[in-house]
Amino acid sequence: MSQTTLLERVEPVARDVLALTLRGRHGPLAPWQPGAHIDLSLPNWLQRQYSLCGDPADPDRYRIAVRREPLSRGGSEYVHLFLREGRELTVSLPRNNFPLVPAPSYLFVAGGIGITPILPMLRAATALGAATSLVYTGRAADTMPFAQELASRHDTRIGVGRADLTALAADLDPSTLVYCCGPEAMLAAAEDAFPTGQLHVERFRPRTRQFPANRPFELVLARSGLALPVSQDEPALDVLDRAGAGVPAGCREGVCGTCEVTVLEGTPEHRDEVGGAADRLYPCVSRALSDRLVLDL
Repeated sequence: MSQTTLLERVEPVARDVLALTLRGRHGPLAPWQPGAHIDLSLPNWLQRQYSLCGDPADPDRYRIAVRREPLSRGGSEYVHLFLREGRELTVSLPRNNFPLVPAPSYLFVAGGIGITPILPMLRAATALGAATSLVYTGRAADTMPFAQELASRHDTRIGVGRADLTALAADLDPSTLVYCCGPEAMLAAAEDAFPTGQLHVERFRPRTRQFPANRPFELVLARSGLALPVSQDEPALDVLDRAGAGVPAGCREGVCGTCEVTVLEGTPEHRDEVGGAADRLYPCVSRALSDRLVLDL
């Protein structure tokens, strides 16, 4: 399901970073919680995912931030060069793979554009009376979006370079949850430094990982009984697309969760970054450990 918005405001918030404010074209937009993201459909036929970094209490507007990537695949470059205020844009309903779990205290760690999902989390945690602290770093001061907006907070440390996550972990209270978003080097360091049960991370790009060699398997669409062979050389999502199964797709990298389908029988092989449950499959990248998967399609 999609929503129609008008691009109300385009604002530079750091070097090569634009904040976009999207207003509902036909009234209020779908509600969301901190950590959520949307798919933005661009006029050049590309679709990209962006974290919501505005105020969940504002029913009429979404805010996102888009960094211009040096090796853009056409999405961020289009936003920076061609999008103008007043343009009508289609967005998805919000999805949240990075929810804020209730806790008495939080440590938020952000790097660069990774501040976007953290911003509403920080506000929500503060409003709930939880103890909060933020460590926010970047390559240079002018590359860090919303740094001025955050500078007045007494619980915030903003700096250039790498944060000493090992030192932060050494002082971490067992009741504190850690939320981290940023470049892969930061996320990998966080996973090494903090206890698994206290750490929540969100990736904008998939990790480089090794998996067993692809093996063929079968998808069965439970509602029609259609059986679809998946060869070792093709993604399951492509097979579903050819069959007209109507599975939406976003990043096609196993990060956004757009293509989630429910597994009724069989064992998925999760190759995604969403943290899929045993009864979920993200067919853009994930495959099967069993000979067949029966899907709720």
